[in-house]
Amino acid sequence: MTTCGRPELLRKAVRSIINQTYVGVIEIVIVFDKIPVDELEDVETLPRRKIITIPNSRTPGLAGGRNTGILAASGEIIGFCDDDDHWHPEKITQQLNTWNNVPEAVALASGIDIRTDGTNIIRKPPEEVTFDDFLRSRVTAIHPSTMLYRRHDLTGRIGLVDEQLPAGYGEDYDLLLRATRFGKIHSNPEPLVGVLWDRPSFFAGRWENIASGLTYLLRKFPEFERSPKGVARIAGQVAFAHAALGERIQARRWARSALHRDPTQLRAYAALIVSTGCVNAAWLVKAMQKVGRGL
Repeated sequence: MTTCGRPELLRKAVRSIINQTYVGVIEIVIVFDKIPVDELEDVETLPRRKIITIPNSRTPGLAGGRNTGILAASGEIIGFCDDDDHWHPEKITQQLNTWNNVPEAVALASGIDIRTDGTNIIRKPPEEVTFDDFLRSRVTAIHPSTMLYRRHDLTGRIGLVDEQLPAGYGEDYDLLLRATRFGKIHSNPEPLVGVLWDRPSFFAGRWENIASGLTYLLRKFPEFERSPKGVARIAGQVAFAHAALGERIQARRWARSALHRDPTQLRAYAALIVSTGCVNAAWLVKAMQKVGRGL
């Protein structure tokens, strides 16, 4: 778990992991990024639970923080949890039962329960997702706070989180793509993680980082060219980011590229509308989040 300053939400997240029904040992490694380490002395723990608090010793940001945690962890299985999310009590038990049934899975995910605009929305991922699936779609129901990986995969064939990504944007998607080069991700469809959208996002409004991160991913994975819909999806997102920045020429160029590959790409149309100045990008994003979707 990486945090840069949400102490109350952090404590809720930590307690949700402490209170897992899983009877084995759980080690909670909390990495403090660009802020002083909080020892969390007020959080009561339980037998077979251990809290470790350390500073980020690598690149500042989420990617470096996660890698610091991965390398500091001693367990065979690594799970991620954002500091504003929380795990349902049965998460680890149910996911490890699934892994026993499909030991060939490269990683595990689960459904999510999104809290947004005062309501809860359930998102259920497919039971299995391949590399080609992720080229076509981000499959946003597969959330980073649900993921379990084998530690030796993250320090070996898959590799650590990419710290070269501009501002760390898209690091979870990059990791999913690299992981599924070695096998499928299997999911427990039921929601095992609560995801909080009723709060400001650290990426909200940082359109330049979004455009740079997604452009980086297109260059990093040449396989996208075999999925026109996948390229169009990302091009539409880049177009929207440029439109939000007021960069009309760039927005329209990326939108045309997206629509050339997929005339049904709605993000490209949204970018064109925003580029006219008639619709505010932040308003449109907020409207989408109310129904549990993002742009």
